[in-house]
Amino acid sequence: MVHSPGGDPRLPDGDRLPAGVVLAPLDLAARVDEALEVQAVAFGLTDEEVGIRRHIVQRHMTYPGARALGAFAEDDARLVGFVYGMPNDRMHWWSTVVEPYLRVQGEDGWLDGSFTITELHVHPGFQGRGVGRGLITRITDGAAESRSILSAIDIESPARGLYRALGYRDLARRVYFPSAPQPYAVMGAPLPLLRAAAAW
Repeated sequence: MVHSPGGDPRLPDGDRLPAGVVLAPLDLAARVDEALEVQAVAFGLTDEEVGIRRHIVQRHMTYPGARALGAFAEDDARLVGFVYGMPNDRMHWWSTVVEPYLRVQGEDGWLDGSFTITELHVHPGFQGRGVGRGLITRITDGAAESRSILSAIDIESPARGLYRALGYRDLARRVYFPSAPQPYAVMGAPLPLLRAAAAW
């Protein structure tokens, strides 16, 4: 591991946030269990769901253009948040589920030329401090695509508020994924994302 500018050999080089967090590239395939621990706490996953997602994440990271960033606590170098995404492909499972909903709204063109935010999770102890905003803006800043899409649970939540503040708008609502009890909203934004005061 490369030493951080502050000299702590446990931390990767990266951007520092005022929240006492360093943002840096993440080898998600190698650190999938750490990432899923964060997701389990933030999203309320069962052990069975974690096991299923482990295989999904590892498969996703083999896709062309897939990238991940981590948020590392400066005091102990633990992973406290992560984001990953990839250039969207209409043949990906996610796209095949959301395409009919987008088509009804006349928004299915968003499936082309977009960078998909596949997962974004921040440990509850670090939410509301700009970590999520830092992760999503940094990963999309590195995208070659001109816009970004994602899905989020279709309720008014801090996450949805953050996405709106960054320029995402609803493209389709009440989108149902197999085995997911709650409906989702698909959101899209032009890149680069807005720089806003909202934090998550």
